[in-house]
Amino acid sequence: MKKIIHTTKAPAPLGPYNQGIAIDGVLYVSGQIAIHPETGRLENKDIQTETVRVMKNIEAILREAGTTFKNVVKTSILLTNMDDFVMVNKAYGTYFDEDTAPARECAAVSKLPKHATVEISAIAHL
Repeated sequence: MKKIIHTTKAPAPLGPYNQGIAIDGVLYVSGQIAIHPETGRLENKDIQTETVRVMKNIEAILREAGTTFKNVVKTSILLTNMDDFVMVNKAYGTYFDEDTAPARECAAVSKLPKHATVEISAIAHL
């Protein structure tokens, strides 16, 4: 049975979607940008700050579903500037053990919602 995952510790969706969906032992976390859930503002002082906020938003959704980054099996990263790849990787990498890090892809896009420069989605087992 499909279960909607929602937490006030991550930003509310910007459209007709949910923060996460759990079904058949799998959690699908919608793409997160660096919106602070309490202020509704984009935290984008620099790309590392932005990436850390994105990861904190994902972490809040994982926790609400009863799981952690250790159970993430796949992520997708979207960047508006591929020159940010190294800095995003550095911040992103602090949330995973390199030996058990998830599968991942990273792609460049022309624009993201709210003029964000990084968006990350995740899939985890429960």
